[in-house]
Amino acid sequence: MHDIENREPSSPAKQEAQNQIKRSIVFFMVPEFSMLAFATAIEPLRIANRMAGYETYRWRLSSVDGGPVSGSNGVTIDVDTSLEQERKLLSGKDRPSMLFVCSGLHGDRFENKSVFAWLREESNRGVAVGGLCTGAHILAKAGLLSGKRCAIHWEELPGFAEKFPNVEVYADLFEADGNIYTCAGGTAALDMMLSLIGEDHDDAMINSICEQALTDRVRSHHDRQRLPLRARLGIQNTKILSIIEVMEANLVEPLNLPEIATFAGLSRRQIERLFRQHLGRSPARYYLEIRLDRARHLLVQSSLPIVEVAIACGFVSASHFSKCYRELYARSPQQERVDHKAMIEDE
Repeated sequence: MHDIENREPSSPAKQEAQNQIKRSIVFFMVPEFSMLAFATAIEPLRIANRMAGYETYRWRLSSVDGGPVSGSNGVTIDVDTSLEQERKLLSGKDRPSMLFVCSGLHGDRFENKSVFAWLREESNRGVAVGGLCTGAHILAKAGLLSGKRCAIHWEELPGFAEKFPNVEVYADLFEADGNIYTCAGGTAALDMMLSLIGEDHDDAMINSICEQALTDRVRSHHDRQRLPLRARLGIQNTKILSIIEVMEANLVEPLNLPEIATFAGLSRRQIERLFRQHLGRSPARYYLEIRLDRARHLLVQSSLPIVEVAIACGFVSASHFSKCYRELYARSPQQERVDHKAMIEDE
């Protein structure tokens, strides 16, 4: 363990260089923020300061009114500043070089024109602006993501893509496009922060942080968010896994079984047998369930008309879509929306 107090004193020149803050960061806390994403974003900074032996990173927490903010897990944290105070800090040592919007559950519902204006102001001043977890929703509403690449949690991706068609959204762990940083949430915030710290320090620093955090590697931004199909489904057969990947990549215009058979280099009968053996259903039924699962996400995450949800999931008519949806979920698409809205109002 390398405590700051035990390090040897450095020369005046070295001390002066060390005292240069690499980044000053504001974490703007949105109600129901993801504690996991927040913690894995801020802890690497703390560890970096400890390993460096001086304050290489500085941060503070802010909220709309300067009051405490509760995370999605019910834990409440105090903040340092209000939005009004932040807008007054235009110069000096208190001016941030980075700003992260920390949101989580229901981040897509956040509406505050003053916050959106502040984010644009900071970006225009050259401050790097980012979003943790569902923070991309807020950055997009502020108009900062048009034509930009961004990352968001896989569960949020379908609705986000439909709501913001001008944004290049990916199921990556994190994305950096110019002065805009986004991550999918969860432990992806750790990877994004390690990448940022890696821009300021050498590999030895990153290795020290990883050792302290008990993580064995830094994932790249292109690493997958979800468990590989092999782990998620508990299936080892490579043929069926490749077929499912093709299905998941073709939801708007579903492939027919002959096309899938050609891709897989198998006969229709072989594919039917594989799906019955490993998944207990026909390939057509499994494909349908994938499409309906995407439809369910769109119904609760977007305001798209039912017919547009149907088209986005490869159905030729709203009536056929509704029939299939009711058969699987025992309720209509319309009722799904009504039930979800009622659940939100009760929270």
